[in-house]
Amino acid sequence: MKYRFMLALAAIVFSGVSFAKTEDYQFASIEFLFEQQVGAKVLPEIYAKLGLTISITPMPGKRAQREAVSGHKDGEIMRIWTYGIENPTMIRVPTAYYQLETMAFVHKNSQINLASHSELLNHNLLKVRGVKHTDNITHGLKYVFNYDDTLSMMTALGESNNSVALTNTADGLYALKKLNIDYIKPLPPALATLELYHYINPKNAALVPKIDAVIKSMKASGELDMLLREAEGEVLASLDAPKKSANDKLTTVAQK
Repeated sequence: MKYRFMLALAAIVFSGVSFAKTEDYQFASIEFLFEQQVGAKVLPEIYAKLGLTISITPMPGKRAQREAVSGHKDGEIMRIWTYGIENPTMIRVPTAYYQLETMAFVHKNSQINLASHSELLNHNLLKVRGVKHTDNITHGLKYVFNYDDTLSMMTALGESNNSVALTNTADGLYALKKLNIDYIKPLPPALATLELYHYINPKNAALVPKIDAVIKSMKASGELDMLLREAEGEVLASLDAPKKSANDKLTTVAQK
């Protein structure tokens, strides 16, 4: 009798395990950045079109790259074109699904003017560590200072009239709103406008044409643009209501 009871109990336990749902794929994102938070809301909707679920874990940029390239994660949710050149084993989904601008931000009391990115070499430059578009534009320059996130970078910029902070336009404005400071301003025009692509580890190469087809279809129908605008609004609205930290693991489960 005791033996039969143990068998029955084991059957119940293992039955419960069999019904536990895990995500089909696990991706990395760069923590805290505005555009990455938007992508974390939109990419699950793209995968849902294929009946697939994903989880997204925010982390520092360099760690996200290591996790994706090593195969510990299935890829990264969004990076610029040159990420694929620097990491040739990673597979770029050919169709971009978002974009960013590389924008200079300065203190309002600053006399700095930038006619082009070539003039950056004359200034102290602040950027977030591990972000490719600002890594690229500051490559080879001498006075470059790295920060862990946009908030700490903007806080440091507020203490200097002679520095330039570089980030995505939307990310910079998001940080300024979050910090509730008005003495820092963007310095248009943008230094660069770059498309953002989804990158997949080669172990999942079969996904690439499927996801690309979905992105193309959603672009053509206007659905992708609608989802992006909604996601941007939600990320901005999150500043006005206490929610989980942007550094928390984001998991979206789509209905099959």
